[in-house]
Amino acid sequence: MSDTNNYTDNTFNLYQAYSYTLLLQVEPTSFSYAVVNDTHLLVSAQNCDLQELFQPMALNDLLSATYKKVIIGMPASGLTLIPNSLFREERVSGFARFLDVKENEKVFAQPLDDINAIIYKTDAGLISAVERFGLQNAVYTAKGWIKAIANSNPPNNNLYLDVSKDKVQLLYFSLKTLRFYNTFDFRSEDELAYFASFVTEELNLKPQNITLVISGDVAAGDKNLIRLAYFFPKIERNGLKVLELPGQIQSHKLLSLAALSLCGSSVAV
Repeated sequence: MSDTNNYTDNTFNLYQAYSYTLLLQVEPTSFSYAVVNDTHLLVSAQNCDLQELFQPMALNDLLSATYKKVIIGMPASGLTLIPNSLFREERVSGFARFLDVKENEKVFAQPLDDINAIIYKTDAGLISAVERFGLQNAVYTAKGWIKAIANSNPPNNNLYLDVSKDKVQLLYFSLKTLRFYNTFDFRSEDELAYFASFVTEELNLKPQNITLVISGDVAAGDKNLIRLAYFFPKIERNGLKVLELPGQIQSHKLLSLAALSLCGSSVAV
């Protein structure tokens, strides 16, 4: 795994937390966080021990402060997209039946963009870890990332990837409209390349005509990028910035976490 982005601005003061926003991005075995003042990044850290959410020790002061706003990005163990025209809160339970929800899972639903709503399930243990921050503040983990890209007027020849330790999210827009979004678990660089190639084929795109625009846990020369380059001649790291970042932080590594600042709340059922 590549290096984390731990950062603290010298103006950060927890006594002013009432004017800050806390961003939490939860994964099955870890979490990342950032504290921002408007669009200014004050603090960030990635790949933190999940136990800190259950019983804060090193992060007790930071996680116990009273913030102006909290936004929690939650992962999905299953999801489905439906048109906003069909989305009604009273229908969520019916749609959720297609997700095969287990006893240890809870369902969330929210608009994803102007056209689609997302209904997703996540582990109840993870929910208990963030419940004290208010479940009304929970959103799907990629909602901000998707919104940030949508706001950038994405061209038809870009396929967007966000890569973490063992999961990749793929996103494609056609005529400025979201046409494809899905996530895949992968265990090797070969599987990552396979899923990117599979999605490209499903979308009737030609690898030589598209650009992979990548964010997340990637670095120049790493095995994932080297393997993807074997199939896709055009690869670039995502340079979108939704927050003011210090020079030492590469924007593509913090994009999905920082983009949570663009999100609203969700509905839990």
